[in-house]
Amino acid sequence: MAIEIKMPALSPTMEEGTLAKWLVKEGDHIGPGDIMAEIETDKATMEFEAVEEGTLAKIAVSEGTENVKVGTIIAMLAEEGEDAGDVAVPQESAAPAPTPKPAPSPAPAPKPPESSAPSPNPAPTTKNGPSASPTARKLAEANGIDLGQIEGTGPKGKITKGDVEAAMGGGGAASVTGANTPDPERETAPAPVSSGQRIIASPLARRMAEQRGIDLAQVTGSGPNGRIVKADIEGFDTTSAPAPSPAAQAEAPAAPAPREAPDHGAPFEEEKLSNIRKVIARRLTESKQTVPHYYLTIDIRLDPLLDLRKQLNASLEADGIKLSVNDLLIKALARALMRVPQCNVSYHGDTMRRYSRADISVAVAAPSGLITPVIAHADTKGLAQISSEMTELAGKAREGKLMPHEYQGGTASLSNLGMYGIKQFDAVINPPQGMILAVGSGQQQPFVVDGEVRPATVLHASGSFDHRAIDGADGAQLMEAIKSLVENPMGLVV
Repeated sequence: MAIEIKMPALSPTMEEGTLAKWLVKEGDHIGPGDIMAEIETDKATMEFEAVEEGTLAKIAVSEGTENVKVGTIIAMLAEEGEDAGDVAVPQESAAPAPTPKPAPSPAPAPKPPESSAPSPNPAPTTKNGPSASPTARKLAEANGIDLGQIEGTGPKGKITKGDVEAAMGGGGAASVTGANTPDPERETAPAPVSSGQRIIASPLARRMAEQRGIDLAQVTGSGPNGRIVKADIEGFDTTSAPAPSPAAQAEAPAAPAPREAPDHGAPFEEEKLSNIRKVIARRLTESKQTVPHYYLTIDIRLDPLLDLRKQLNASLEADGIKLSVNDLLIKALARALMRVPQCNVSYHGDTMRRYSRADISVAVAAPSGLITPVIAHADTKGLAQISSEMTELAGKAREGKLMPHEYQGGTASLSNLGMYGIKQFDAVINPPQGMILAVGSGQQQPFVVDGEVRPATVLHASGSFDHRAIDGADGAQLMEAIKSLVENPMGLVV
């Protein structure tokens, strides 16, 4: 029987993606672990590997197709002894058009109450436990993930590497943030039918409903356990929904109609935004609109750190390691956060998380847009290890090969534009983190050292802080700690 290859969930937040490129063609023999396609998620472009063996009989979704929902059949695999020419794609799983135009449809009938029965699509079990690909099993063992708690999205419910990564919820900082623990209220509660119950909907569905003026209480969710998803909003028939009460009409502001950008006659070329660029735009807009930023700038004498770097590079040359100034600044920020733990926090509505380790997100400019790979445990790692990891992660970021656990999480961020000659700038906080350090280039200028004016290489460092979580005095202590570590850098190697 032919095997259905479905669009995988390659990150915990992924609901749909773009099938960027097929790396195999119809008629090719596929084996477990073979890379079949490149899929663009809301975070990065990632490789999709096969978990079954067979012949690629049909490609159901052509490359370049956007908005392919997770679970959609994208290809069919013929098993051994099966004629690939006889394999057909099920009609109900036809591929979406590159620019879909959904038509309104009646809301589905309400689902019966949930029982204690197991999930309708549990992963099949074998004598070694749930059915999983070798890569998924190895990744789960390495991260302490129970495969019995994961629902597989692969063929016949098989657990794939993407399923394990989604269960990890962001890898690096998962053990700190609690990302590995599902939220029972959010994931298992059915969609409400009365005003007194909590409405369960994806963030994308909520934004779309707000933009279109749709009351989520009138929408029946078709997602897992009644969760309202994007398709429910697109297919919602506003003409059949009951009119909102006068009080609700008074409270809800009218959604502004989208306006086209004026054409002033200057020649231009219109470029469609990638999923990654859309996420960057949304998150940075959210940060500036909802996070009360304040900024603290300090001048730091860089010469002692440059001297130490020169000595360390000379001793590490035989090992093929060359430390950059950025490597030492990553370590300085991490150690400073340990010295001023009240800044190693993140704001979460009615609660605040205080982290016991420093995971530093480092801004990297990639062709697809800005991305922040994470150096986990940066406060305890040596400089050589930080340098090696940063070189590897930056290369993968520029090639679009980062895995979810390599860019999700982080307790604070570092952005360095010194290599472009920028003297000083203020960075935008990466929510839900509480701060980001922005550094420019070292500038030769007069500087007072031990009561005397001397020429020095001066670094202008600027910290952006979330005032909801970090008070000004605490932010000032952190900046002072960074200055002390850079000007007395032996604290970075002990």
